[in-house]
Amino acid sequence: MRTDSSWSTLPAREHLLAGAVDAAGAPVLDVVVPVYNEEKDLEPCVLRLHDHLARTFPYAFRITVADNASTDRTPQVAAALAAALPRVRSYRLPEKGRGRALRTVWSHSDAPVLAYMDVDLSTDLNALLPLVAPLISGHSDLAIGSRLARSSRVVRGSKREFISRAYNLILRSSLAARFSDAQCGFKAIRREVAQRLLPMVEDTGWFFDTEMLVLAERAGLRIHEVPVDWVDDPDSTVHIVRTATEDLKGVWRVGRALAVGALPLDRLARPFGDDPRDRGLSGVPGGLARQLVGFCVVGALSTLFYLALYSLFRLGVGPQFANGGALLVSAVANTAANRRLTFGVRGRGGAVRHQAQGLVVFAIGLALTSGSLAALGTASGAPSHGTELAVLIAANLAATVLRFLLFRAWVFPDRRADRHPVAVGPAPVTGLADDTHHEPRNVR
Repeated sequence: MRTDSSWSTLPAREHLLAGAVDAAGAPVLDVVVPVYNEEKDLEPCVLRLHDHLARTFPYAFRITVADNASTDRTPQVAAALAAALPRVRSYRLPEKGRGRALRTVWSHSDAPVLAYMDVDLSTDLNALLPLVAPLISGHSDLAIGSRLARSSRVVRGSKREFISRAYNLILRSSLAARFSDAQCGFKAIRREVAQRLLPMVEDTGWFFDTEMLVLAERAGLRIHEVPVDWVDDPDSTVHIVRTATEDLKGVWRVGRALAVGALPLDRLARPFGDDPRDRGLSGVPGGLARQLVGFCVVGALSTLFYLALYSLFRLGVGPQFANGGALLVSAVANTAANRRLTFGVRGRGGAVRHQAQGLVVFAIGLALTSGSLAALGTASGAPSHGTELAVLIAANLAATVLRFLLFRAWVFPDRRADRHPVAVGPAPVTGLADDTHHEPRNVR
């Protein structure tokens, strides 16, 4: 997707080398545990997680307790754990919000792989290594635990089961989401992806996860799903009705932003082929295969639309006027669809110019199809309606090839390579949300 942006594309994913990262003094994995008034559950959670990672995780790790404005003894418990365990630290944030806590800690972390899990440890910790392994290996950009996968084993009440499945059905139908479980508190992300993605995520509460995943998926990032064993926490303090209402508001806001092209998702683009053998290819047009598929789909729908309009107009006017009117209307719709879906141009900038150039392409198509009709009339005198349609289909096929070449080379040329040379490392982060510009407090 294209927008006017000063960002380069993301660098190619690399396999993280444990020795090199350890030598730099940073852990490979930073697991964040966001908490609010969890003085009772925090210590056993951190001790159990620390023990599990120390015994089973083959890379250096860190556990970060992100306390977002707790009013009980949670800050003191977190500080004591950070003092007792060298691989545990605590952040104290002055405002509530799980999304705010995750964005703040992830934005300041030096670990190349960032994860989080709920303090109740509802998810079996044996899924942690499978969750982060695709990110460490360079295969994926994000990873999520899924309670709705076929092989997942879940223990929870029917009410929460219904709400979870209904919510994911809403995401699939309204935002075309393909991931299976947006709300499982068990996720991970590569740091360079988080640096680009987090400034685009507006929500600071429970919808944070969903918004992050939808934007990542729309940008073409690779999301790995891990089936998990999950046991519901009967003492959960989540307010279901309020959370559901905020989630639905978030779905509307994100859907509207995607519909109008207001999000610069091109910042999250990956170079084609992370294999080093693919990076040296020259003379290969970028995105040609995807554009051909998109153009063919749009073209097929436009042709059906054009034929329907022609048949409708033909009831009242002659073939030339019917052809011209049908082609004009369908050409405007075709240009708009190709602009958005095939060539990934977002926003209103240049739309008028693109339509004007599209009308020039339309004139060429009109000359081809009208010339074909004129030749048919000269040869046959009074051809049948079916013959006219057959000739028009053949003429449109020829015009379609020319239309694609003109669209690609003239109307929607790809100038990203000239504007933004591919970076060899992650770009610096700018424009973070207002609630992330403060340094976290009480860092230990």
